[in-house]
Amino acid sequence: MINFIIKYLVLAIVIMFSTRYINGIFIDGFQTSFLVVLAMGFANTFVKPILKLISFPITILSLGLFLLVINVIVVYIVDYFIDGFSVRGFIPPLIFSLVLSITSTILGWFFDKD
Repeated sequence: MINFIIKYLVLAIVIMFSTRYINGIFIDGFQTSFLVVLAMGFANTFVKPILKLISFPITILSLGLFLLVINVIVVYIVDYFIDGFSVRGFIPPLIFSLVLSITSTILGWFFDKD
């Protein structure tokens, strides 16, 4: 449980710093950043599989590139539900989701050792 908390706190810090360098993504503060991390985790667990299932034919036709669009849609869904988090454009949420995914993978190497 402590690894879960540390992992999400580190992800919130990474989001705070990454939004300073990604134009088009704005976060009010650390509390909002932590809420964004929790909402992204929830959306990736429950919403993203449904979107993948619905868009399966398009994903096959695009050779998997439509999954990038699904990542952007998930970021926009989180933007809709979290006050103090705003997203504009297509490229900034794409970069944001890639940074979050890479960071989460690296943290998983350290904290998910069972």
